[in-house]
Amino acid sequence: MADKQTTRRAFLGGGAALGTSLLAGCTGGNGSTSQTTTTKDSSYSVQMAPVGEVTFDEVPQTWVANNGSWADMGVALGVEPPKGLWLTSRYHTQYYDPIPDVSVDKSGMTSLYSSGGVSKEVFYQLNGDVHVIDPHFLNNRFKGWEQKDIEEVADKIGPFFGNSIFSRGYAWHDSYQFYTLYEAFEKLSNVFQRQDRYEAFTSVHDEMQQKLAANLPPESERPNVAIFWASGDAPETFLPYLINEGTSYKQWRDLQVGDALAETDVQDFHASRSSIDYETLLEIDPEVILLRGQESKTAEEFQNTVVEFMKNHDVASDLTAVKNGDVYRAGGLYQGPITNLVLTERAVGQIYPDAFDGVSLYDPQRVSDIANGNF
Repeated sequence: MADKQTTRRAFLGGGAALGTSLLAGCTGGNGSTSQTTTTKDSSYSVQMAPVGEVTFDEVPQTWVANNGSWADMGVALGVEPPKGLWLTSRYHTQYYDPIPDVSVDKSGMTSLYSSGGVSKEVFYQLNGDVHVIDPHFLNNRFKGWEQKDIEEVADKIGPFFGNSIFSRGYAWHDSYQFYTLYEAFEKLSNVFQRQDRYEAFTSVHDEMQQKLAANLPPESERPNVAIFWASGDAPETFLPYLINEGTSYKQWRDLQVGDALAETDVQDFHASRSSIDYETLLEIDPEVILLRGQESKTAEEFQNTVVEFMKNHDVASDLTAVKNGDVYRAGGLYQGPITNLVLTERAVGQIYPDAFDGVSLYDPQRVSDIANGNF
Protein backbone atom coordinates (compact mmCIF):
# COMPACT_ATOMS: atom_id res chain seq x y z
CA MET A 1 0.00 0.00 0.00
CA ALA A 2 1.09 3.60 -0.17
CA ASP A 3 3.73 4.48 2.43
CA LYS A 4 1.90 6.70 4.91
CA GLN A 5 5.13 7.97 6.45
CA THR A 6 6.89 9.15 3.32
CA THR A 7 4.04 10.20 1.02
CA ARG A 8 4.18 13.87 0.01
CA ARG A 9 1.63 15.24 -2.40
CA ALA A 10 1.05 18.74 -3.73
CA PHE A 11 -2.33 19.44 -5.30
CA LEU A 12 -1.89 21.80 -8.21
CA GLY A 13 -5.54 22.75 -8.71
CA GLY A 14 -7.61 23.13 -11.87
CA GLY A 15 -7.15 20.17 -14.16
CA ALA A 16 -3.63 19.43 -13.02
CA ALA A 17 -2.47 16.28 -11.30
CA LEU A 18 -2.54 15.85 -7.54
CA GLY A 19 1.10 15.79 -6.74
CA THR A 20 4.09 13.67 -7.53
CA SER A 21 4.28 9.90 -7.42
CA LEU A 22 4.75 8.15 -4.11
CA LEU A 23 8.04 6.59 -5.06
CA ALA A 24 11.03 8.09 -6.79
CA GLY A 25 11.37 7.48 -10.50
CA CYS A 26 7.68 7.73 -11.40
CA THR A 27 6.34 10.67 -13.39
CA GLY A 28 3.01 12.42 -13.04
CA GLY A 29 0.13 11.78 -15.43
CA ASN A 30 -3.19 13.18 -16.52
CA GLY A 31 -5.21 10.02 -16.08
CA SER A 32 -5.56 9.46 -19.80
CA THR A 33 -4.32 5.86 -19.79
CA SER A 34 -5.73 2.87 -17.99
CA GLN A 35 -2.69 0.61 -17.85
CA THR A 36 -0.96 -0.29 -14.63
CA THR A 37 2.75 0.51 -14.59
CA THR A 38 4.83 -1.95 -12.56
CA THR A 39 8.30 -0.99 -11.33
CA LYS A 40 11.26 -3.26 -10.65
CA ASP A 41 10.52 -3.50 -6.92
CA SER A 42 6.99 -4.83 -7.64
CA SER A 43 5.33 -1.56 -6.80
CA TYR A 44 2.83 -0.35 -9.36
CA SER A 45 1.31 2.93 -10.48
CA VAL A 46 -2.20 3.83 -11.63
CA GLN A 47 -3.28 7.10 -13.22
CA MET A 48 -6.55 8.93 -12.79
CA ALA A 49 -7.53 12.55 -13.31
CA PRO A 50 -7.37 14.82 -11.40
CA VAL A 51 -4.87 13.14 -9.05
CA GLY A 52 -2.47 11.98 -11.76
CA GLU A 53 -0.23 9.00 -11.08
CA VAL A 54 -0.41 7.22 -7.74
CA THR A 55 2.14 4.54 -6.87
CA PHE A 56 1.43 1.68 -4.44
CA ASP A 57 4.12 -0.50 -2.91
CA GLU A 58 1.48 -3.10 -2.10
CA VAL A 59 -2.24 -3.59 -2.67
CA PRO A 60 -4.38 -1.42 -0.35
CA GLN A 61 -6.20 -3.34 2.35
CA THR A 62 -8.43 -0.61 3.77
CA TRP A 63 -10.06 2.22 1.90
CA VAL A 64 -12.49 5.11 2.09
CA ALA A 65 -14.78 5.97 -0.83
CA ASN A 66 -16.85 8.93 -1.89
CA ASN A 67 -20.06 7.07 -2.65
CA GLY A 68 -21.86 3.89 -3.59
CA SER A 69 -20.53 3.92 -7.16
CA TRP A 70 -17.04 3.12 -5.89
CA ALA A 71 -18.27 0.90 -3.06
CA ASP A 72 -20.15 -1.23 -5.60
CA MET A 73 -17.03 -1.51 -7.75
CA GLY A 74 -15.28 -2.87 -4.67
CA VAL A 75 -18.00 -5.50 -4.23
CA ALA A 76 -17.62 -6.49 -7.89
CA LEU A 77 -13.87 -6.81 -7.37
CA GLY A 78 -14.34 -8.96 -4.28
CA VAL A 79 -12.54 -6.64 -1.84
CA GLU A 80 -13.62 -5.61 1.63
CA PRO A 81 -16.18 -2.77 1.67
CA PRO A 82 -14.88 0.76 2.29
CA LYS A 83 -14.67 1.89 5.89
CA GLY A 84 -16.46 5.14 5.12
CA LEU A 85 -18.66 6.83 2.52
CA TRP A 86 -19.89 10.37 2.01
CA LEU A 87 -23.38 9.32 3.14
CA THR A 88 -23.92 5.66 3.98
CA SER A 89 -27.69 6.17 3.68
CA ARG A 90 -27.27 6.63 -0.07
CA TYR A 91 -25.50 3.32 -0.50
CA HIS A 92 -28.50 1.11 -1.25
CA THR A 93 -27.25 -2.37 -0.44
CA GLN A 94 -30.69 -3.89 -1.09
CA TYR A 95 -29.71 -3.79 -4.78
CA TYR A 96 -27.66 -6.91 -4.06
CA ASP A 97 -30.74 -8.92 -3.08
CA PRO A 98 -31.14 -10.46 -6.58
CA ILE A 99 -27.51 -11.61 -6.58
CA PRO A 100 -26.92 -14.89 -4.69
CA ASP A 101 -24.11 -14.93 -2.10
CA VAL A 102 -23.42 -11.21 -2.49
CA SER A 103 -24.35 -8.83 0.33
CA VAL A 104 -22.87 -5.90 2.22
CA ASP A 105 -23.36 -5.04 5.87
CA LYS A 106 -22.91 -1.29 6.07
CA SER A 107 -23.80 -1.00 9.76
CA GLY A 108 -20.15 -0.41 10.61
CA MET A 109 -19.50 2.12 7.87
CA THR A 110 -18.89 5.75 8.77
CA SER A 111 -20.61 8.65 7.02
CA LEU A 112 -17.98 11.25 6.16
CA TYR A 113 -20.55 14.02 5.85
CA SER A 114 -22.17 15.15 9.09
CA SER A 115 -23.70 18.37 10.40
CA GLY A 116 -23.14 20.28 7.19
CA GLY A 117 -19.53 19.33 6.60
CA VAL A 118 -16.74 16.77 6.69
CA SER A 119 -14.30 16.66 9.58
CA LYS A 120 -10.68 15.99 8.75
CA GLU A 121 -10.46 13.99 11.95
CA VAL A 122 -12.75 11.30 10.55
CA PHE A 123 -10.06 10.51 7.97
CA TYR A 124 -7.54 9.98 10.76
CA GLN A 125 -10.00 7.73 12.59
CA LEU A 126 -10.65 5.61 9.49
CA ASN A 127 -6.94 5.51 8.56
CA GLY A 128 -7.58 4.26 5.02
CA ASP A 129 -4.74 3.05 2.82
CA VAL A 130 -6.32 4.91 -0.10
CA HIS A 131 -9.11 7.49 -0.41
CA VAL A 132 -11.19 6.86 -3.52
CA ILE A 133 -12.52 10.40 -3.48
CA ASP A 134 -12.18 13.22 -5.97
CA PRO A 135 -10.28 15.94 -4.04
CA HIS A 136 -12.09 18.59 -6.11
CA PHE A 137 -15.35 17.31 -4.60
CA LEU A 138 -14.07 18.01 -1.10
CA ASN A 139 -12.76 21.42 -2.10
CA ASN A 140 -15.85 22.54 -4.01
CA ARG A 141 -18.85 20.78 -2.56
CA PHE A 142 -19.00 22.90 0.58
CA LYS A 143 -16.95 25.36 2.61
CA GLY A 144 -14.55 23.98 5.17
CA TRP A 145 -11.77 22.21 3.31
CA GLU A 146 -8.71 23.98 1.93
CA GLN A 147 -5.90 22.66 -0.23
CA LYS A 148 -3.65 22.22 2.76
CA ASP A 149 -6.18 19.77 4.24
CA ILE A 150 -6.13 17.64 1.09
CA GLU A 151 -2.34 17.60 1.17
CA GLU A 152 -2.25 16.72 4.86
CA VAL A 153 -4.57 13.73 4.48
CA ALA A 154 -2.69 12.47 1.42
CA ASP A 155 0.68 12.96 3.12
CA LYS A 156 -0.06 11.58 6.58
CA ILE A 157 -2.75 8.96 5.95
CA GLY A 158 -3.08 7.79 2.35
CA PRO A 159 -3.36 9.12 -1.20
CA PHE A 160 -6.47 10.30 -2.98
CA PHE A 161 -7.56 8.39 -6.05
CA GLY A 162 -10.97 9.34 -7.39
CA ASN A 163 -13.07 11.22 -9.90
CA SER A 164 -16.62 12.56 -9.52
CA ILE A 165 -18.10 10.27 -12.15
CA PHE A 166 -21.72 10.30 -11.00
CA SER A 167 -22.64 13.65 -12.57
CA ARG A 168 -21.43 16.14 -15.15
CA GLY A 169 -23.48 18.87 -13.51
CA TYR A 170 -20.60 20.44 -11.58
CA ALA A 171 -18.87 23.31 -13.38
CA TRP A 172 -15.59 22.59 -11.60
CA HIS A 173 -15.41 19.18 -13.30
CA ASP A 174 -15.16 20.74 -16.77
CA SER A 175 -11.44 21.34 -16.37
CA TYR A 176 -10.31 17.71 -16.17
CA GLN A 177 -11.15 14.33 -17.62
CA PHE A 178 -14.42 12.59 -16.86
CA TYR A 179 -14.70 8.79 -16.90
CA THR A 180 -17.49 6.44 -17.85
CA LEU A 181 -18.53 3.81 -15.34
CA TYR A 182 -16.37 1.10 -16.87
CA GLU A 183 -13.38 3.40 -17.43
CA ALA A 184 -13.44 4.23 -13.73
CA PHE A 185 -14.04 0.59 -12.83
CA GLU A 186 -10.93 -0.41 -14.76
CA LYS A 187 -8.89 2.16 -12.85
CA LEU A 188 -10.04 0.80 -9.51
CA SER A 189 -9.41 -2.78 -10.62
CA ASN A 190 -5.82 -1.73 -11.27
CA VAL A 191 -5.55 -0.24 -7.78
CA PHE A 192 -6.76 -3.48 -6.17
CA GLN A 193 -5.01 -5.67 -8.75
CA ARG A 194 -8.26 -7.45 -9.61
CA GLN A 195 -8.18 -6.90 -13.36
CA ASP A 196 -9.56 -10.39 -14.05
CA ARG A 197 -12.85 -9.53 -12.35
CA TYR A 198 -13.07 -6.27 -14.25
CA GLU A 199 -12.60 -8.07 -17.56
CA ALA A 200 -15.27 -10.63 -16.64
CA PHE A 201 -17.73 -7.87 -15.80
CA THR A 202 -17.09 -6.15 -19.11
CA SER A 203 -18.27 -9.33 -20.83
CA VAL A 204 -21.49 -9.32 -18.78
CA HIS A 205 -21.99 -5.64 -19.56
CA ASP A 206 -21.34 -6.14 -23.27
CA GLU A 207 -23.92 -8.91 -23.41
CA MET A 208 -26.46 -6.67 -21.69
CA GLN A 209 -25.82 -3.94 -24.25
CA GLN A 210 -26.42 -6.42 -27.06
CA LYS A 211 -29.75 -7.46 -25.55
CA LEU A 212 -30.78 -3.82 -25.15
CA ALA A 213 -29.94 -3.06 -28.75
CA ALA A 214 -31.88 -6.09 -29.96
CA ASN A 215 -35.05 -5.30 -28.01
CA LEU A 216 -35.39 -1.53 -27.74
CA PRO A 217 -38.54 -0.28 -29.48
CA PRO A 218 -38.31 2.23 -32.36
CA GLU A 219 -37.35 5.79 -31.43
CA SER A 220 -40.92 6.97 -31.99
CA GLU A 221 -42.06 4.65 -29.18
CA ARG A 222 -39.50 5.77 -26.59
CA PRO A 223 -40.96 8.15 -24.01
CA ASN A 224 -39.76 11.49 -22.74
CA VAL A 225 -38.97 11.16 -19.04
CA ALA A 226 -38.27 13.67 -16.28
CA ILE A 227 -36.02 12.84 -13.33
CA PHE A 228 -36.48 14.60 -9.98
CA TRP A 229 -35.44 14.25 -6.38
CA ALA A 230 -38.55 14.07 -4.20
CA SER A 231 -38.27 13.03 -0.57
CA GLY A 232 -40.95 11.75 1.74
CA ASP A 233 -44.37 10.22 1.15
CA ALA A 234 -46.11 13.40 0.04
CA PRO A 235 -43.72 15.53 -2.01
CA GLU A 236 -44.79 19.05 -2.96
CA THR A 237 -41.57 20.25 -4.58
CA PHE A 238 -39.09 18.58 -6.91
CA LEU A 239 -35.36 18.97 -7.54
CA PRO A 240 -34.77 18.64 -11.32
CA TYR A 241 -32.05 16.47 -12.83
CA LEU A 242 -31.21 16.66 -16.51
CA ILE A 243 -29.87 13.45 -18.03
CA ASN A 244 -26.14 13.84 -18.65
CA GLU A 245 -23.02 11.70 -19.02
CA GLY A 246 -22.81 10.94 -15.31
CA THR A 247 -22.94 7.33 -14.20
CA SER A 248 -26.15 7.93 -12.24
CA TYR A 249 -28.02 8.28 -15.54
CA LYS A 250 -26.46 5.32 -17.31
CA GLN A 251 -29.54 3.10 -17.42
CA TRP A 252 -31.66 5.92 -18.89
CA ARG A 253 -29.07 6.72 -21.55
CA ASP A 254 -28.81 3.03 -22.42
CA LEU A 255 -32.60 2.84 -22.73
CA GLN A 256 -32.41 5.85 -25.09
CA VAL A 257 -35.31 7.69 -23.48
CA GLY A 258 -35.89 11.37 -24.19
CA ASP A 259 -35.22 14.01 -21.55
CA ALA A 260 -38.37 16.07 -21.03
CA LEU A 261 -36.51 18.69 -18.96
CA ALA A 262 -33.92 19.29 -21.69
CA GLU A 263 -36.64 20.89 -23.80
CA THR A 264 -37.50 23.46 -21.10
CA ASP A 265 -35.88 26.37 -19.26
CA VAL A 266 -35.57 24.29 -16.09
CA GLN A 267 -31.96 24.10 -14.91
CA ASP A 268 -30.25 21.06 -13.48
CA PHE A 269 -30.22 20.99 -9.68
CA HIS A 270 -26.45 20.53 -9.52
CA ALA A 271 -26.01 23.90 -11.21
CA SER A 272 -28.99 25.84 -9.88
CA ARG A 273 -29.82 24.22 -6.50
CA SER A 274 -33.43 25.13 -7.37
CA SER A 275 -36.74 23.28 -7.20
CA ILE A 276 -40.06 23.32 -9.04
CA ASP A 277 -43.65 22.87 -7.89
CA TYR A 278 -46.59 20.95 -9.30
CA GLU A 279 -47.76 23.87 -11.40
CA THR A 280 -44.44 23.98 -13.27
CA LEU A 281 -44.37 20.21 -13.50
CA LEU A 282 -47.83 20.26 -15.09
CA GLU A 283 -46.58 22.73 -17.72
CA ILE A 284 -43.83 20.26 -18.65
CA ASP A 285 -46.14 17.26 -18.28
CA PRO A 286 -43.61 14.48 -19.03
CA GLU A 287 -44.81 11.09 -20.21
CA VAL A 288 -42.89 9.36 -17.41
CA ILE A 289 -41.88 10.77 -14.01
CA LEU A 290 -38.87 9.20 -12.28
CA LEU A 291 -38.28 10.11 -8.64
CA ARG A 292 -35.06 9.85 -6.70
CA GLY A 293 -34.91 9.90 -2.92
CA GLN A 294 -37.31 6.94 -2.74
CA GLU A 295 -34.96 3.96 -2.81
CA SER A 296 -35.68 2.96 0.78
CA LYS A 297 -39.17 1.99 -0.39
CA THR A 298 -40.14 -1.11 -2.32
CA ALA A 299 -42.05 -0.62 -5.56
CA GLU A 300 -45.28 -1.43 -3.73
CA GLU A 301 -44.54 0.96 -0.86
CA PHE A 302 -43.74 3.69 -3.37
CA GLN A 303 -47.03 3.16 -5.17
CA ASN A 304 -49.01 3.09 -1.91
CA THR A 305 -47.50 6.33 -0.61
CA VAL A 306 -46.04 8.76 -3.15
CA VAL A 307 -48.06 7.72 -6.18
CA GLU A 308 -51.27 7.46 -4.17
CA PHE A 309 -50.66 10.97 -2.82
CA MET A 310 -50.17 12.31 -6.35
CA LYS A 311 -53.33 10.62 -7.56
CA ASN A 312 -55.30 12.49 -4.90
CA HIS A 313 -53.51 15.82 -5.32
CA ASP A 314 -55.50 18.66 -6.95
CA VAL A 315 -52.74 19.44 -9.48
CA ALA A 316 -50.67 16.26 -9.63
CA SER A 317 -53.72 14.21 -10.54
CA ASP A 318 -53.83 16.02 -13.89
CA LEU A 319 -50.32 14.92 -14.87
CA THR A 320 -50.18 12.50 -17.80
CA ALA A 321 -47.71 10.23 -15.98
CA VAL A 322 -49.99 10.04 -12.95
CA LYS A 323 -53.07 9.30 -15.05
CA ASN A 324 -51.26 6.57 -16.99
CA GLY A 325 -49.55 4.98 -14.00
CA ASP A 326 -46.06 5.97 -15.18
CA VAL A 327 -44.50 7.35 -11.99
CA TYR A 328 -41.57 5.24 -10.80
CA ARG A 329 -38.54 5.21 -8.54
CA ALA A 330 -35.57 6.51 -10.54
CA GLY A 331 -32.76 4.65 -8.82
CA GLY A 332 -30.04 6.14 -6.66
CA LEU A 333 -27.44 8.74 -7.47
CA TYR A 334 -24.63 6.20 -7.50
CA GLN A 335 -24.11 3.15 -9.67
CA GLY A 336 -21.32 0.65 -9.94
CA PRO A 337 -21.16 -2.39 -12.25
CA ILE A 338 -23.47 -4.61 -10.19
CA THR A 339 -26.04 -1.98 -9.26
CA ASN A 340 -26.12 -0.80 -12.87
CA LEU A 341 -27.12 -4.29 -14.01
CA VAL A 342 -29.87 -4.46 -11.39
CA LEU A 343 -31.18 -0.96 -12.04
CA THR A 344 -31.12 -1.35 -15.81
CA GLU A 345 -33.22 -4.48 -15.61
CA ARG A 346 -35.61 -2.65 -13.30
CA ALA A 347 -35.75 0.28 -15.70
CA VAL A 348 -36.70 -1.79 -18.74
CA GLY A 349 -39.53 -3.30 -16.70
CA GLN A 350 -40.76 0.21 -15.96
CA ILE A 351 -40.34 1.78 -19.40
CA TYR A 352 -40.49 -1.11 -21.90
CA PRO A 353 -42.27 -4.02 -20.19
CA ASP A 354 -43.69 -5.41 -23.43
CA ALA A 355 -40.52 -5.11 -25.52
CA PHE A 356 -38.44 -6.95 -22.90
CA ASP A 357 -41.04 -9.46 -21.76
CA GLY A 358 -39.17 -12.66 -20.93
CA VAL A 359 -35.74 -11.11 -21.58
CA SER A 360 -33.16 -11.30 -18.77
CA LEU A 361 -30.42 -8.75 -19.24
CA TYR A 362 -27.90 -10.64 -17.09
CA ASP A 363 -27.40 -13.86 -15.17
CA PRO A 364 -27.38 -13.19 -11.39
CA GLN A 365 -25.42 -16.38 -10.69
CA ARG A 366 -22.71 -15.38 -13.13
CA VAL A 367 -22.44 -11.99 -11.45
CA SER A 368 -22.13 -13.75 -8.10
CA ASP A 369 -19.45 -16.08 -9.41
CA ILE A 370 -17.35 -13.20 -10.72
CA ALA A 371 -17.64 -11.15 -7.54
CA ASN A 372 -16.70 -14.21 -5.47
CA GLY A 373 -13.80 -15.19 -7.71
CA ASN A 374 -15.42 -18.39 -8.98
CA PHE A 375 -14.98 -17.95 -12.71
